[in-house]
Amino acid sequence: MQFGIFTVSDITQDPTDGTTPSEAERIQATLRIAKHAEEVGLDVFALGEHHNPPFWSSSPTTTLAYIAAQTERLVLSTATTLITTNDPVKIAEDYAMLQHVSGGRTDLMIGRGNTGPVYPWFGKDIRQGLPLAIENYNLLHRLWREDVVDWEGKFRTPLQGFTSTPRPLDGVAPFVWHGSIRTPEIAEQAAYYGDGFFANNIFWPKEHYQRLITLYRQRYAHYGHGTPEQAIVGLGGQVFMAANSQDAVKQFRPYFDNAPVYGHGPSLEDFSEMTPLTVGSPQQVIDRYAAMRETYGDYQRQLFLMDHAGLPLKTVLDQLDILGGEVVPVLRKELQKGRPAEVPDAPTHANRVAAAYGDQAPRQAVPGANRGDNLVGASPYQDSPAPAGAAFGLGRKEA
Repeated sequence: MQFGIFTVSDITQDPTDGTTPSEAERIQATLRIAKHAEEVGLDVFALGEHHNPPFWSSSPTTTLAYIAAQTERLVLSTATTLITTNDPVKIAEDYAMLQHVSGGRTDLMIGRGNTGPVYPWFGKDIRQGLPLAIENYNLLHRLWREDVVDWEGKFRTPLQGFTSTPRPLDGVAPFVWHGSIRTPEIAEQAAYYGDGFFANNIFWPKEHYQRLITLYRQRYAHYGHGTPEQAIVGLGGQVFMAANSQDAVKQFRPYFDNAPVYGHGPSLEDFSEMTPLTVGSPQQVIDRYAAMRETYGDYQRQLFLMDHAGLPLKTVLDQLDILGGEVVPVLRKELQKGRPAEVPDAPTHANRVAAAYGDQAPRQAVPGANRGDNLVGASPYQDSPAPAGAAFGLGRKEA
């Protein structure tokens, strides 16, 4: 089980004193938060992708590469990589490079995002959002698993004899989570490929996400990747803590009321009742999140949103101290109790390399002697037929 934090990279005024950090201050604060996440014993830091104010994270790979150089074991992920408006060829190149420079501490959360104008900014049609997500990921999946790709689709120019470089580290592609808050087709896509499904369940009642996760688990088994219980699930979360729950509510209320993520809507009390937002004591957070598997089943990754809504850096670092020191150690034990042996651990580069190669040395890419864009050696991955997925539009055979 992995525990970590994700950031939406908002630059928001602190409602208690009226100050707003500059872009430079907010970026440096985020880098400090990521390093502190490792210092307090968390496993994952995830960064969103945005191309509009009030958010700064337009270049996740640059940011995550810097954090990789400052940390030793932290898994560096995206909280959203826009599969619809980014070229899948560039995604393949950028994240394979990040995988190399981080020593394999890299994965992605693929999504469509929630900012409509980003589509025309990058020359795309929002009405084609779902077909773009399906086609672009199909190409990305192939680019990481086939040394030489011939491809033709609807939304970009064809590829002939194309090799994405660098090749994935040890011949194993970065692990991909498909993130969604509302779309069954994305749960289906994650299941078809045997990838992870991240339900960012921070906005809507649990029954909505139960349906999405149940669908993903059922279809994961349908495509032959394992039992429903072996599907790879991640969840979002939001907490704010103090030793006394009343103090936590008092301190957090002005930030909640003005937050761009959920402010100016339901009350703090209503939102806390309907969603995983937990504002209270560390024990209240433990009790709330230890019960998550009763709703969603055993899962592999829990990420918390901590640094948003204008919260000062010191406050966020103090919250991480509580999360890493008092909450996560207990949750690790609680969520391990009664966990069936067949439920897999969270995917890591090391355990995926072991699964692909066993005791053999991992494959290393070597330039072919007679063709500059070819590489020698057979891929450890084999495409498996899935007629039902092809009917859905997810097949690997391109037009």
